[in-house]
Amino acid sequence: MKNKSMKAKRASTFLILGTMCIVLLASCSSGKSSGGTDSPNNSTAAPPASASPDSQEAFKLNIMLPIFKTNYPKDDSPVAAELEKLTGTDIHFEWVPNASYADKFNITLASGNLPKIIYVPDSKGPSFVSAVKSGAFWDLTDKLKNYPNLSQASEIILNNSSINGRTYGVYRGRELGRNGVYYRKDWLENVGLEEPKTIDEFYNMLKAFKEKDPDGNGKDDTYGLVMVKWTAGWGAGFDQIKLWFGAPNVWGERDGQLVPEFEFDEYFEALKFMKKLYDEKLVNQDFAVMDSAKWIDPLVNGQAGVIIDVVDGAARVDDKIKAANAAAGKEDDREHYMDVFGAVTGPDGQIRTLPTSGFAGLLAIPKSSVKTEEEVDRILKFLDQLNEPELQTLTSFGLEGVHYTKIDDQTLERSTDAVLLESEVEGLNQMVPYIPEGKGLQVAQTPLRLKQTEVQLKNRETIVANPAEPFISEVYSQKGQQLGNIINDARIKFIVGQIDEQGWRDAIELWKKSGGDDYVKEINELYAASKS
Repeated sequence: MKNKSMKAKRASTFLILGTMCIVLLASCSSGKSSGGTDSPNNSTAAPPASASPDSQEAFKLNIMLPIFKTNYPKDDSPVAAELEKLTGTDIHFEWVPNASYADKFNITLASGNLPKIIYVPDSKGPSFVSAVKSGAFWDLTDKLKNYPNLSQASEIILNNSSINGRTYGVYRGRELGRNGVYYRKDWLENVGLEEPKTIDEFYNMLKAFKEKDPDGNGKDDTYGLVMVKWTAGWGAGFDQIKLWFGAPNVWGERDGQLVPEFEFDEYFEALKFMKKLYDEKLVNQDFAVMDSAKWIDPLVNGQAGVIIDVVDGAARVDDKIKAANAAAGKEDDREHYMDVFGAVTGPDGQIRTLPTSGFAGLLAIPKSSVKTEEEVDRILKFLDQLNEPELQTLTSFGLEGVHYTKIDDQTLERSTDAVLLESEVEGLNQMVPYIPEGKGLQVAQTPLRLKQTEVQLKNRETIVANPAEPFISEVYSQKGQQLGNIINDARIKFIVGQIDEQGWRDAIELWKKSGGDDYVKEINELYAASKS
């Protein structure tokens, strides 16, 4: 952008587009959820609104949430205190590292000692489904209509997050076309390549990032793609790459029947591609054990150049690179170090994008810790209040003059003090439903953030839905974890060379014999019933 007029015009255009599309999203979105450093891509804003408490007496509330950093806001932090003041609550946060959250969730569920609000990472997970069927969580299906914000929840997203059509948690709204690729733009320029358009060009970029000294330090100390264990399994990384090759999203249709994704040849081609990246050391060799709380560090520190995840991660990495440069006293004359794209063209010439389901987990209310309808009402009022612009801004960015500087009625500039933000702000937005949409102040729309929004909107045209997303399987409820582990473990073992193609095929046969065949039969019965 060569002048302020052009920049302002473009920013205005995308803000208007963002507003229109988010309104549409609230009524018509669906898809599959992603992981990663999770926060919604809110591109709209509205004037702050008051969120006054119910009464003078503070409502005691404990909430179990995932955290993506090693540092996190304490109960007595200034942002938490302001949140309590505005909502009339006394909150205790139970933070759990994201990498171990699923295990902690299952342990907590089994213990019966649950908080009043618990984040459910997988609304179709067997442990949660079983708990719901045993009556462990409040049914909220007929309650959300009583609250001004929650009543505007998308019917399609409610369906995606439901169990047999019933709602057992408030979904956390997310952008459907959020997934993609972000990379070191400065590195790509240094190795003399253009943004990749095909799988081969993507491979060439990763290879150049390892072999062509992209940081210019004269050392062989860089590689291409950063992955952690979960990105080799779901939500990002491999799950996006398999779609590039033409594999389906979890389930695909063949001769009128739904077939598991790993039974398609395209899936195995994607798996061989991942093994090639690993064998050539274009991906970090410790991906199977790397802590997801630290997975952006290699991009910030100049060790690696690419992450496949939600594209709004690009701006967060960009901010951290600039903050690190400032702390080190380095000259920093680049506008952006990062760039993004949605997907590359597959072997058949098609572009396919992994969608989110329109939500990232649920905020559920356990009956063991919340005994009365009155308490449920109070908690839902709290979750409803969190959707007000003032509280969305507070939980995402903190306090004006401390954690951010307000630019105008729509935008702000964040503090560059990463430690301050991590210890007092970051993570609090994990409890915000963002229903019906993002309405708080947003970071000023830099060219990179505008590109992120543009990519997300364009991605909606190429997303590949999971046709079995709404179905609840009894077999999966009982054996889902075992079945998932068989495939996930075999996938990682194949990538790192611990098993060959025959070993992979043997794992699929084990999956079938361990309940997989029954699972496929049940899914197809549900699929046929839904068609009729």
